[in-house]
Amino acid sequence: MQDAASRLTDLAQELLGAPLPVRVRAWDGSEAGPPGAPVVVVRHRRALRRLLFKPGELGLVRGWVSGELAVDGDLYEVLDRLSSIVWDRGEDDTAPKSLFQAVRRPEVRTAGRALLRLAGPGLPPPPPPEEIRRPGRGHLHTKGSDRKAISHHYDVGNPFYELVLGPSMVYSCAYWTEGGTLEQAQRDKLDLIATKLDLRPGQRLLDVGCGWGSMALHAAREYGVEVVGVTLSREQAAYARKRVAEEGLGDKVEIRVQDYRDVRDGPFDAISSIGMAEHVGSARYEEYAHDLYALLKPGGRLLNHQIARRPLRDEAAYTIDEFIDAYVFPDGELAPVGTTVSLLERAGFEVRDVEALREHYDRTLRAWVSNLEAHWEEAVRLTSPGRARVWRLYMAASALSFARNRIGVNQVLAVRTPEAGESGLPPRPRTWHN
Repeated sequence: MQDAASRLTDLAQELLGAPLPVRVRAWDGSEAGPPGAPVVVVRHRRALRRLLFKPGELGLVRGWVSGELAVDGDLYEVLDRLSSIVWDRGEDDTAPKSLFQAVRRPEVRTAGRALLRLAGPGLPPPPPPEEIRRPGRGHLHTKGSDRKAISHHYDVGNPFYELVLGPSMVYSCAYWTEGGTLEQAQRDKLDLIATKLDLRPGQRLLDVGCGWGSMALHAAREYGVEVVGVTLSREQAAYARKRVAEEGLGDKVEIRVQDYRDVRDGPFDAISSIGMAEHVGSARYEEYAHDLYALLKPGGRLLNHQIARRPLRDEAAYTIDEFIDAYVFPDGELAPVGTTVSLLERAGFEVRDVEALREHYDRTLRAWVSNLEAHWEEAVRLTSPGRARVWRLYMAASALSFARNRIGVNQVLAVRTPEAGESGLPPRPRTWHN
């Protein structure tokens, strides 16, 4: 009788119509697939039941988070090899987009029945506890739903984020120079933003989604700016306030647990929104843009640092990634950078500069993955094995998405230009260089 690994690779080839690009090691110790290739380990046949009852990315992820699926070798190489066959099935709208959509096709149902026999009897296990539970999506991006979504992601525990992010405690794309460290690259990113905003002593800065306070502290310490930082995460706010007190900047920095829609003490000279707008959602984005416009003085600047996706031929077909929505950023949405620019302009802003930092985020994410892997046992102790696996997978997969130009990240500098037309920017605000 054929061993489990050989049966799995044969079935996968039938479903794919192409050889499997990785080796498979099954629960019975057998191994099959191309020699020298990285190995996907199927530790328990429960992983197959998850896939059969939830075909698609979510079924795979549940197996990974539960520890039933693992990788022996380079995780990036495994994800890269599988992505072109399992997820990216081409541009043809009539073609199956993934291996797991192919399972539903009549011509591969025989293989599906064989997979069912291999999976063994029984219902699929419940989702891992790290998966967010909700009875229905309801109304997205209300203040209450946003507060819960932010808490799910950011209230994991500050010590965990210290392990992953390092001393900077900045959870957004760094700005790398040759030979620089993660800490230096994050400081350079904050300084780049401050320079684009032209921060000066005595000005007021609103930092929307202030995280653990790094931008607020940098602006106050290095530029003499008075800062209001707002976040929906109580753990982030407590951490940021502690840092403010330790640096003796309580007279310049105020950290609030507050929705940006509830800020009433404008106007501000400048606004920074760094890695926050992805949480706003398409239905609320124009409101977001109008609110920030209203909070700025005439001539004030907005720096919007935001992840973007590639545009679709049919934008109505866009769906939120199942894994990210269920385990990482609930209700998070990505938009093409052109859409973001258009909505900012519609709110009244003059967009003066767009800088793409896509390759910088690939490097940043790989540095975070390295930090997590170097402190794996402590990360598991601080959270859970499943939570640590979630972060490792999402950061590694995201790094590849940035590297392959599936997603990008952009800094958009916009001005509330007065009616007279004086933007306050030099004719050429920055110089292009390699």
